[in-house]
Amino acid sequence: MHFLDTPIEYLKGVGPLRAELLKKELSIFIFSDLLHYYPFRYTDRSVIHKVSELSADMPYIQLKGKIIRFEEKGQKRAKRLIAYFQDGTGITELIWFKGIRWIKKGIKRDTEYLVFGKPSAYQNKINIVHPEMDIFEKQQSISSSLQAVYHSTEYLSSKGLNSRGIRKLIKILLPQIKNKIEETLSENLLNKLKLPKREDALINIHSPTDTNKLERAQKRLKFEELFFLQFHLLKMKLTRIKKHKGFIFEKVDNYFNNYFKNHLQFELTNAQKKVLKEIRVDVKRGAQMNRLLQGDVGSGKTLVALLSMLMAVDNNFQTCMMAPTEILAQQHFKNISHELKELDLKVAILTGSTKTKERKELYQQLESGEIDILIGTHALLEDKVVFKNLAFVVIDEQHRFGVAQRAKLWKKNITPPHILVMTATPIPRTLSMTLYGDLDVSVIDELPPGRKEIKTLWRSDSSRLRVNKFMHEQIALGRQIYIVFPLIQESEKLDYKDLMDGYKAISAEFPIPDFQVSVVHGQMKSEDKEYEMKRFVDGITNIMVATTVIEVGVDVPNASVMVIESAERFGLSQLHQLRGRVGRGGKQSYCVLLSGHKISNEGRLRLETMATTNDGFKISEVDLKLRGPGDMMGTRQSGMLNFKIADLVKDGKILEFARNEAINLLKEDESLEKAENINIARTYRPYAKQRMGWSRIS
Repeated sequence: MHFLDTPIEYLKGVGPLRAELLKKELSIFIFSDLLHYYPFRYTDRSVIHKVSELSADMPYIQLKGKIIRFEEKGQKRAKRLIAYFQDGTGITELIWFKGIRWIKKGIKRDTEYLVFGKPSAYQNKINIVHPEMDIFEKQQSISSSLQAVYHSTEYLSSKGLNSRGIRKLIKILLPQIKNKIEETLSENLLNKLKLPKREDALINIHSPTDTNKLERAQKRLKFEELFFLQFHLLKMKLTRIKKHKGFIFEKVDNYFNNYFKNHLQFELTNAQKKVLKEIRVDVKRGAQMNRLLQGDVGSGKTLVALLSMLMAVDNNFQTCMMAPTEILAQQHFKNISHELKELDLKVAILTGSTKTKERKELYQQLESGEIDILIGTHALLEDKVVFKNLAFVVIDEQHRFGVAQRAKLWKKNITPPHILVMTATPIPRTLSMTLYGDLDVSVIDELPPGRKEIKTLWRSDSSRLRVNKFMHEQIALGRQIYIVFPLIQESEKLDYKDLMDGYKAISAEFPIPDFQVSVVHGQMKSEDKEYEMKRFVDGITNIMVATTVIEVGVDVPNASVMVIESAERFGLSQLHQLRGRVGRGGKQSYCVLLSGHKISNEGRLRLETMATTNDGFKISEVDLKLRGPGDMMGTRQSGMLNFKIADLVKDGKILEFARNEAINLLKEDESLEKAENINIARTYRPYAKQRMGWSRIS
């Protein structure tokens, strides 16, 4: 057994009880897990601040002084211990809510302490809650170095394994790793990129003596993490191209040409033409296509997908489109059926609400090849759904589908179908390189001609009368309006706008018979929702009051105003999607963001971003910074974004380096057989095995 595979209970200071806690709370099972449990920040313990300098917006700081008295306040759960701490320039409060008896017993008055913590303000007083404390003399030995700070849990902290406790365990482990750390990168890479050895990097990530060594250690470990991921993704892509045969579309024939020449209502943009050419090249070469299609809201991704599906039908193959929601599947079905009504094609839909009798008939028609194009939701993945010759699959909004679900598409044929993945909103480059690094990427970076840019206005609730006047003016011009609310029912915790209250207020402002106002939300029956939506699409209704149910699935060219109530409650991606519901005709369109006066800094940044740009790629970059990759893509469960140290928001340049070096290595030594790459080969094999399930999806 390798030293790093030693169970964690055998580390001095751990033992069976603490080992169970570390396993349960932090998934630390062996020495290696602890060694790779990296700090999330560092503090310079050589800097000592004065009490007179303290303010609530300061980061973690260090003070030197004495406790002059203790005071206990509150009862039962509200009980707290206050220590009055003095350093000669002033007095501040140190506060504990837990471990009060131990604190009073262990901390002595008139002894000089170093106090470390985050200043905060309460009732106009500066205090530090649950500070770290050390007697000054004992602390002096490490006060000149950077000190690592580790994430812990409340339960671990109560058992003595807070950041400080974890740091002590790592301090015990570090001297034991000398000459026991295997190198994972080649000498060539280390020298070329001036990276430290792995052993040095691991020591300096936990116990850096200066910022230079810390930065070099971070760069080294981040590069390593991203390099192996990129190498793996690119290797999988090469393997797929070489080994996975795909259906060959030899011709572009009657269906494509007939639709393109006789039924396409407007000319394709240059970007759409470019993407179609890329897809055409893919489906001719005999290898399975795996392509990610990115484009902003309204850029015409679905039309490109439809034309690609017609290529499949021209070659006597079946094709399907999978959408994340039933509303969107219905919308695609209606639009595609309408677009292809003059062509002799059978288009069908399969969703969770398709009745049993229809299902059976549909299954038979699929297996016999009678159905050319199938639109649907997750229902397409059921084992009963068997195609005669499925050759082309469009997945709309990939990140809403789980890994296992996407993998099921492979099992529909012996030969895997070509796959075109469409994203609802653009994905930042660093994220697409990580999540979709093994896919070819196409981008539609222009909107159809004649579309006017949507004007976005951010207004506070106090401007409601002006907004109402503006809506009256737009309706007088013959336009239609969406008003979107964040929730259906009142939340006890947050002051959310209530949809039904809003509906009543709007109905009073725009009374019948002069105006028609409809309401749509997720709790309505499907038929009621369809009825209200149809009235709006047909132009009978002037205003649709809705929840985000209209984020996808409604296409009304005459709707030119989107009013979003409590806009600060929505995510950036959602706001951008909602805005994309208007601006689909040739008239000037508007998006009005209504917000309260009390907005968080993050909420303010979201609304400012919306008001200043319509560019989905720029918006996605801001969204990534605000939410982080896991929340943004909803893919935490895939494990692909759970980096130990790399950060896609901050480490874009390192990711570029890692990808370039992975490309170079694949060109020079794809099988990792050269002696100089022995370290990489030894590391990569178990890495690849671990991730093989995920890789096979693409």
